[in-house]
Amino acid sequence: MYVADQWRDYEVIDTGGGEKLERWGSHILRRPDPQIIWPIADESGLWKKPDGHYHRSNSGGGQWVMSSGLPERWTISYGELSFHIKPTNFKHTGLFPEQAVNWSWMMDKIRSAGRPIRVLNLFAYSGGATVAAAAAGADVCHVDAAKGMVQWAKDNAQLSGLESAPIRYITDDVFKFVQREQRRGRQYDAIIMDPPSYGRGPNGETWKLEENLFPFLQSCMSILSDKPLFLLINSYTTGLSPSVLHNLLHITMKSKFGGEINCGEIGLPITKSGLNLPCGILGRWESN
Repeated sequence: MYVADQWRDYEVIDTGGGEKLERWGSHILRRPDPQIIWPIADESGLWKKPDGHYHRSNSGGGQWVMSSGLPERWTISYGELSFHIKPTNFKHTGLFPEQAVNWSWMMDKIRSAGRPIRVLNLFAYSGGATVAAAAAGADVCHVDAAKGMVQWAKDNAQLSGLESAPIRYITDDVFKFVQREQRRGRQYDAIIMDPPSYGRGPNGETWKLEENLFPFLQSCMSILSDKPLFLLINSYTTGLSPSVLHNLLHITMKSKFGGEINCGEIGLPITKSGLNLPCGILGRWESN
């Protein structure tokens, strides 16, 4: 497991009963997590008085119950990177802290490349990877279909002192964008993607990860430069194995470019128990 254990502004304090107790800066949140199938050992202290508690509804969805002291938005940092945190309607906060292991990895890759690097970040959400890549000196193209998330990414870049960095922000369907980049002949040295398990496009197009990830990966290969630096796939799809990502990257990237593949779970340390909380999987291809 790749464990994001270098945080100072974030912490999984405790887990149990399908929930996690987290510290985001100076604020405590209590949120659901389907991976946590063990009971709470001692539901006292901060468990009883979080600043925000997301309650699931029996009919689906849920809602936050906030304390009066919790701001609408606040800031946390990871090294030189800074991010706005804001609890959203569907239990999220705008940041997946386990992704810090990927931020550190890609920053090292970009800084040690010894050449200009162009990065394409697809399904780019609030821009954690975009900010990391830009901070390392890359030219970044950030693509997400949600206008609000693209603005959030811009805010995070500005917060990290990267308002003048070479970042291109695109609000668009990622599949159509990749097709247009193919026609334009534009190429990238690195691609990051965090594809959803399921989704619908603006014209009713259906995306199913199991059916569409391989052809989409093939499409992305056509806009890679002759000497790509890395390709990263993140997935939060339940039941998808790291070995599946390994096989996909072997059939596509390694067969064409050689290089090295590393896949595995991604997680966060739990302070109270000393265990690690699994949060998703990653697949990395990198040049030798």
